[in-house]
Amino acid sequence: MIINSNLFNLFKYNMIIWIASYPKSGNTWIRAMLSSFMYSKDGKFSFELLKKIPQFPLQEHLRSFTTNYWDIENISKYWISAQDKINLNNQLNFLKTHYTMCSYKNLKFTNEENTLAVIYIVRDPRNLVTSLSNHFSLSLENSKQFLFSQSRRIIEKPKGKFKKNNDVFIHLENWSNHYKSWKNYNKNDVLIVKYEDLLKNTKLKFSEILKFLSNYINIEFNEEKINNILQTTEFNYLKNLENQFGFFEAAKNVKLNKPVNFFNQGKLNDWQKLLNRDIELEITSRFSKEMKELEYLD
Repeated sequence: MIINSNLFNLFKYNMIIWIASYPKSGNTWIRAMLSSFMYSKDGKFSFELLKKIPQFPLQEHLRSFTTNYWDIENISKYWISAQDKINLNNQLNFLKTHYTMCSYKNLKFTNEENTLAVIYIVRDPRNLVTSLSNHFSLSLENSKQFLFSQSRRIIEKPKGKFKKNNDVFIHLENWSNHYKSWKNYNKNDVLIVKYEDLLKNTKLKFSEILKFLSNYINIEFNEEKINNILQTTEFNYLKNLENQFGFFEAAKNVKLNKPVNFFNQGKLNDWQKLLNRDIELEITSRFSKEMKELEYLD
């Protein structure tokens, strides 16, 4: 698939395109592909390119407004102000987030003045359980509860088992509410990407992402560049990069004093081997409506 236009002639600018997802759903993979496409000449990926699509919010986004980063009542006051400030750069801004599309006491996470479009990545919650278990060193039972928690948040005050210097409060809610909150934000400007579809036919799904983005920006690329992107963002390639050089977004297990491998398995339907029947049934019962809608269940 070829889209003929100019990468740098932006149709709209100084607005945000969100790369949103529940944790461990493939967000970093899509950011790797997009950052290679948008910010490299040849499409060859490096971890440095990911910094072009940073997470929101980070302490650096809020520092000019507050230093209390772990209280939602406080930081919710500055979500919009922080985005206003980001958009002063007169550029199109791709931002990663794990936040649910929420409001807190009538304070919205984002608004139409700041948000241009959304790419939302969703993953079968049965696979999420196994991936979250590895990432946060949780039992499968506790990972299941992670998905179920209506008040789930990650990275509270930086004193727990996992911490990074730039983290803030992230409000998740449960898996189904997270998915629905972004799906329903603005249906005309939201693209839902299933992680499993991306695994099965990466080139096709990435082309669909670029076609969606062409509604907002002008894009020019060639087959050689796309092939370089696909080769250098393939899961085993990324895993080897992490093994060789480390990965700045990997969580650290403070108890063991070592990072947890970020790129762990990346397999399709590994839950069939790793989940016991009771946990599987609890997940499918709890999220049956959304899983059927996404064709994870018949």
